[in-house]
This record gives sequence, structure tokens and C-alpha cells, in this order.
Amino acid sequence: MQILTYNLNGIRAALKNGLLEWLQTTPADILCFQEVKATPDVVDLSGFNTLGYELAGWHAAEKKGYSGVAIFSKTKPDRVIEGCGIPAYDSEGRVLRVDFGDITVLNCYFPSGTSGEVRQGVKMRFLADFLIWVNELRKERPNLIICGDYNIAHTEIDIHDPVRNQKSSGFLPEERAWMTEWFANGYTDAFRFMNPTLRQYSWWTYRAGARGNNKGWRIDYISVAESLKSRITAARQYNDAIHSDHCPVWLEIE
Repeated sequence: MQILTYNLNGIRAALKNGLLEWLQTTPADILCFQEVKATPDVVDLSGFNTLGYELAGWHAAEKKGYSGVAIFSKTKPDRVIEGCGIPAYDSEGRVLRVDFGDITVLNCYFPSGTSGEVRQGVKMRFLADFLIWVNELRKERPNLIICGDYNIAHTEIDIHDPVRNQKSSGFLPEERAWMTEWFANGYTDAFRFMNPTLRQYSWWTYRAGARGNNKGWRIDYISVAESLKSRITAARQYNDAIHSDHCPVWLEIE
């Protein structure tokens, strides 16, 4: 099973930037997209069908042009569930679940706190609530894969300038502590597990030529539950894919 997760920063913009052409050369059975910023009725999905994908699920935000997650798959899932059952987050289209046999894939778009204290508070509440919710889900579905934009750079190797960003949302001590707690709860960062010292980023601001100068943050992850850790065969990022301000993250698992 090959899974690709990608914050598109608008699916229609990504399609115009050549997303489908790039996917022709990239092996993936499941595509997890975040920040689609649309509903499926306003997007031409025929190109995905041509590549062998079907729309497995789409969880849009109530606010138009905002947030939203979608999953495309070459195999029809056994079950699709939109949201996590918490209205404050589900109204923003942040979590989408699909089951394939005994494996459950979660496609998640964690809140950002960069716009100020109010949204930072929402982010911290989401982190606390999400950990509880996933741990409960794992009792029922132990083989979990949690994909998406977590909006947190975990360690100093995951950010281009750790010193000057210590007070920046996405690298705050309390956010990084949550990531440490997350992984201590039996989830493995697949990319870091396979690439323990590789310094790569998955997001770059559009300002000041950050991507060209590789001044980025690694905030996009695929986490796997402990029961699947030994089944990871490969994990990487596609830094040369430029359809968004993020890049895709990819996992292969037996």
C-alpha cells in the first residue's frame, strides 16, 4: 500500500499547476489531500478517474474556500466517515476517515495558529481533543495511519531557523511537547523513522524566495500506529513537486 499526503492549498490551483501530470509518474494507491478549499461539485475530477482513482471521501468546511480534506483511492474503501464527532472541528472540514480491511487511514488538516491568539487557542484545544479521540479509535481500529498537515515542526532538524522561530506558532514549546507526547503514545513518524538524520522540509512561505533558498518547515507527516511500524518499507518527500506551498509526503507499507 502506497499512500501520498499533500496539502494542496486549493485543489483547483494545484490542478492548474500540473498536479495530474505529476501524479502520472508517482506511484500511490491512496491520495490524501488537505486544504482543498472547495466542494467536489465545482472541481473537474475526471482527470483523477483517468489515472485510476475514485473519490473515496470529501469533507468540506462550512465556510466556502476554506480548509477541507479529500481522499482519492484506486480501491474502494470499506467505510468512509467524515469528521471526528466534534462540531467545532467538523464544521471546518478537518478529519476524514477511510477503512481498507483492517487498516484505517485518517486524513487530517490540523488548525493553524498563525493568525493570532484566538486561533492558537483553537489549535491547542484541537491537539488535546484529537489525541484523546485517536487513542479511543485505536482501541477499535489498532492499525491506524494518520496523514496530513499537522502544522507543527517537531524538532530543530525540522525547521530552517529553530532559534529565531522559538516564539512562532508551529514551533512553540507547547506544540512541540504535544508532538513528543503524540509519538510517545505509540505513533511513529514514518519519514523520520526511515530517514533519521535527513534535513528536508515540507512547507515554505511564499515570501522572500523561501522555497528557492530552502528556508522551510517540516509540518506534514504520516504517522503509523505501533502495530504497523514493522511494516513500513519506504518513506520520502517529493521536494521537487511544486503545485502548492507544501510538498507531498509518501509512505509504502506492507
